[in-house]
Amino acid sequence: MYSSNLKGFILAMVSSAFIGSSFIIKKKGLRKAGVNGPRASSGGYGYLLEPLWWVGMLTMIIGEIANFVAYIYAPAVLVTPLGALSIIVSAVLAHFMLKEKLQKMGMLGCLLCIVGSTVIVLHAPEERSISSIEEIWELATQPAFLLYTASAVATALVLIFYCAPRYGQTNIMVYIGICSVIGSLTVMSIKAIGIAIKLTLEGTNQAKYFQTWIFAMVAITCIITQLNYLNMALDTFNTTIVSPIYYALFTSFTILASAIMFKDYSGQSASNIASELCGFITVLSGTTVLHSTRDPDTPLITGKNLIYLKYADLYTPLSPKVSWYIQGNGELWKQKDEDGSSPSFITILRQDYFK
Repeated sequence: MYSSNLKGFILAMVSSAFIGSSFIIKKKGLRKAGVNGPRASSGGYGYLLEPLWWVGMLTMIIGEIANFVAYIYAPAVLVTPLGALSIIVSAVLAHFMLKEKLQKMGMLGCLLCIVGSTVIVLHAPEERSISSIEEIWELATQPAFLLYTASAVATALVLIFYCAPRYGQTNIMVYIGICSVIGSLTVMSIKAIGIAIKLTLEGTNQAKYFQTWIFAMVAITCIITQLNYLNMALDTFNTTIVSPIYYALFTSFTILASAIMFKDYSGQSASNIASELCGFITVLSGTTVLHSTRDPDTPLITGKNLIYLKYADLYTPLSPKVSWYIQGNGELWKQKDEDGSSPSFITILRQDYFK
């Protein structure tokens, strides 16, 4: 492994440990804050007064700083996939601290994440040598990356202003989609800032270039957006569902953005590229297994037109005069209220049927 990649690898490992822990600490803080006021998923900001949330935030900041420095020494295609290790930390801590049960097959998912990460590390490309922030600016303003940036911003705006108000509370992909798309731009700008700081410390002042400050403003804007919608996702959905899906989307978009902007795979052999892609797929498989073996949140929710059937994991809109039955084989069917029902069936009626 290249010496610079080794430094990036170690920093990425430390980052994953802190970030994985922060998910759990912040989740506990959000739960406590939600007891005394509006939840974050409903637009509330009471969690800002909760000390435990700030502990989680501080833990995340430490992890992100380590991650920030890792991007200085290693390419994004190496650092970003190692974020899978934070999912392992998050899953284990959630098992003990949030009582979100980790089943035995989850261990297989963790193992797959570790194996895939190892393959990625062993076949990662060498970090590209950059001498000034102006060189990064040229990479950022090339037509291919400008097209990617425009597409990412347009997608995020549609999700924020159209999808989030309508589907944010029921579709996990909305909040996480915003975080992931914006996150890919965050990584690119953070890497640019990190390289600028490194060059400045080496004696070549990069603060005099306006490009440095543009990258800084983009990074701040993207980070704030990410944190806001990540809080909403964590407060609305199970942590063990949020973590792997967020990892998969965020990593995919970041690798794509880095490949376009920094041309990470330029000069790489076909075998190295194939090995790294296989490693990434292995990590994605691990996160999928880990997610599929976890118990989702199953609160019983009843509404005027909706009943959530806990053990069937199914939302069923009900009509006033219709009874729904679940057969032993799981098949769902209905019949009119005046018809008789078999005692082997479970009958579910709309709650205002008896009013």
